Amino acid sequence: MFNRRYLLNTALGLSSTSALLGLSGCAAPSVEDYAMEVPKLNLKNYFNGVIDAWGIFTDRSGKVIKRFTVVMNCSWAGETGTLDEDFAYSDGTKQKRVWTLTHLGNDNYSGVAGDVIGVASGQSRGNAFHWNYTLALPVGESIWNVQFDDWMFQMNDRVMLNKAVMSKFGIQLGEVALSFTKRST
Repeated sequence: MFNRRYLLNTALGLSSTSALLGLSGCAAPSVEDYAMEVPKLNLKNYFNGVIDAWGIFTDRSGKVIKRFTVVMNCSWAGETGTLDEDFAYSDGTKQKRVWTLTHLGNDNYSGVAGDVIGVASGQSRGNAFHWNYTLALPVGESIWNVQFDDWMFQMNDRVMLNKAVMSKFGIQLGEVALSFTKRST
């Protein structure tokens, strides 16, 4: 005859082990994972001059909600960079965002902008830049403070790809995907 307590404990143990293995498989990537990737991203070099970008917003089901283009005029003075962004959305609306980035040393950066709540923090390794920030995002008649988990990957000296996950209260709302192309000088 089977011992019910033994079977229950075994089942609970297997369930716990499976859950832990499942969670460890969902661990977020680290910027260190890209330390050996090339070309090595130098934010001061890449975000210097004029950059054109094309992007989409998708909801959490993957449906494209809005398309947009961006023209960025970028410059650096010492350890401080300015990214002056002009957005044009598929619905005809326009938006401006001016980022002020500060190189903190050791490939660490901070950033502020008019619609960013607090200070963005980021880190660069290899060809990747990862940063997190809270954006005051207009939604209908309201403003939502939405968290961004933002990744950029330099592909070559002119092209960079960007993917950001937007969430609120830990719930994923959607994603932003962009392609940057640096104009030739």
